[in-house]
Amino acid sequence: MPTISLRKMSNELDENGQAKYFLKHIDDAINEKSDEKIYMNNFIGKKLSLKFLDAINCIACQRKVTKTFNQGYCFPCFQKLAECDMCIVKPELCHFDEGTCRDNEFGEKHCNIPHIIYCSLTSAPKIGITRKTNVPHRWIDQGAVSAIKLVEVNRRKDSGIIESEVAKNFADKTNWRKMLKNEVPDVNLSELKVELLEKIKEISEITGIKINQIDENPVNISYPVEAYPEKIKSHNFDKNPLVEGTLLGIKAQYLIFDTGVINLRKFAGYRVQIEG
Repeated sequence: MPTISLRKMSNELDENGQAKYFLKHIDDAINEKSDEKIYMNNFIGKKLSLKFLDAINCIACQRKVTKTFNQGYCFPCFQKLAECDMCIVKPELCHFDEGTCRDNEFGEKHCNIPHIIYCSLTSAPKIGITRKTNVPHRWIDQGAVSAIKLVEVNRRKDSGIIESEVAKNFADKTNWRKMLKNEVPDVNLSELKVELLEKIKEISEITGIKINQIDENPVNISYPVEAYPEKIKSHNFDKNPLVEGTLLGIKAQYLIFDTGVINLRKFAGYRVQIEG
């Protein structure tokens, strides 16, 4: 098995509605990238180990570092790159129109494009936003068992303004522990959509943001999990360089071992050796 620099897992939704996960073959330490992908679902029910090799590289500039910021960046990149700006977390604070975007090209490519406002069921119903091209991948990244599109807007800032207003009375966060335990309430998203659309239309009228309602049914997602943990114990490469055990499943960006769970996205840029 290879030595790679970790990134968040990419994903697909197969014809049966199950999430499929892949790790890209990237090694920042030797500047090696290939189209090869490791199909992580193949390891479910088998022994697997990930050994941190005490080497971390910035996922943007490949600089060798001892600590990362914002899930994989060195401090200089964290300070200067548009993808690390506060408006990525809080898109309603987008300042592209003021001419102060850190990178206009990035803003045009990633932010000033159609976005979807959706409702998903993770640990509880939550409202969220994502680029139109990132459906259903965003839902899988969050561990949603079901999700439904609400409306489409022209750009990220508009979606952030609407989301932040709706979130004043509706959740926009996931309880990751409940999500990993698969503690999900029985909620009818189609019925909930009616309520949320009323609120979104009110916000649209007040703000002047143009919305296009999407009339689609919920998308149901299953995950390659043999057994969900009853208690959550987290692995951390900074405390123990070796994560090993039987891989019981994958959900969101977490590998679920019989020895604990690990969020691979948290350790982006960490160089690890995989054995399985």
